[in-house]
Amino acid sequence: GMAKLSDSPVILVGDIDRGGVFASIYGTIQLMDEEERHRIRGVIINKFRGDIDILKPGLDMLEKLTGVPVLGVLPYANIDLEEEDSLAEQLTEREKSKDAKLDFVVIRLPHISNFTDFDVFQLFSEVSVRYVTNRQELGNPDVVFLPGTKNTMEDLRWMRQIGLETEILKRHEKGTLVFGICGGFQMLGQSLADPDGSEEGGSMRGIGLLDTYTVFLSQKRRTRTRGMICSKCGVLKAMEMHPVCGYEIHMGKTTGGEKAVAFTNLENGEIDGYTNIDGTVYGTYLHGFFDGTDMAKDFIQQLLAQKGEEVEQLETISIESYKLQQYDRLADLLRKHLQMGQIYAILDEWRKQP
Repeated sequence: GMAKLSDSPVILVGDIDRGGVFASIYGTIQLMDEEERHRIRGVIINKFRGDIDILKPGLDMLEKLTGVPVLGVLPYANIDLEEEDSLAEQLTEREKSKDAKLDFVVIRLPHISNFTDFDVFQLFSEVSVRYVTNRQELGNPDVVFLPGTKNTMEDLRWMRQIGLETEILKRHEKGTLVFGICGGFQMLGQSLADPDGSEEGGSMRGIGLLDTYTVFLSQKRRTRTRGMICSKCGVLKAMEMHPVCGYEIHMGKTTGGEKAVAFTNLENGEIDGYTNIDGTVYGTYLHGFFDGTDMAKDFIQQLLAQKGEEVEQLETISIESYKLQQYDRLADLLRKHLQMGQIYAILDEWRKQP
């Protein structure tokens, strides 16, 4: 559909690591209508392990059957790129790393979104990041993260039905920090109301760890923003005035009650997130909150200090620099194994169209 809208040529990529790639590519092309097939200008085989000479007879057969050139075969490579969906391998991580000093648990909600918010923690050997789907897997973490979700109310209901909400409340009473981002932040409040049916309509009780109230609106807020931590209480009190940055993409508006303490102020003067009086629960709408300069490092150091762990100076890691390194590695791999001349020719042909 997007190719039709932009009148663009298409390169079809098949994942050989899952098996059946030749049948998959051939079947996909044959099932297209003539206009769609006409857009397919090349095929790429991705994630190949082994000797490419063994694959060549199959590549020749694929070209003869489809009439579409194979533009290259990419080898399987250990490149750390952000995942896009619920098939991400890190979402299957359930066990705490033995050498880690801190255990971070992310609730793997049925409609989880923007889980790359926690990727930065995996760059620190001091931290173990686990994704859990039931109360038996929860354990005794140092932090429970409630991530973003495409359906806040339904996922909160799911947590309630399987007993995860109760277990999180128990862990919080014993000293576990609870941190919500976007939909997870909304869940932590007193109530959620959806008068316009933006999600599913009606209203429901929140987890109740923050004195906040969320109303879903018909218009989605989408913006990049900056600000700073303004909270003077709790685990993160030493991070007051720390700059924050990220992006918002949500339907709801959250306001604080009398017991809510502002956590982050945005540069436009608005309050973004809230904490409780004790500073043991935090919430923010900002995705990418921990990607900012030294944010993850300083957060980890505060938690280690609270546990009485000997705090060494952690290495400063720039998640942006790390991402760029990974994409540079991918670019080098593409240049080496793909017929870039043919790909550029496809692009040039498209650019010259009236």
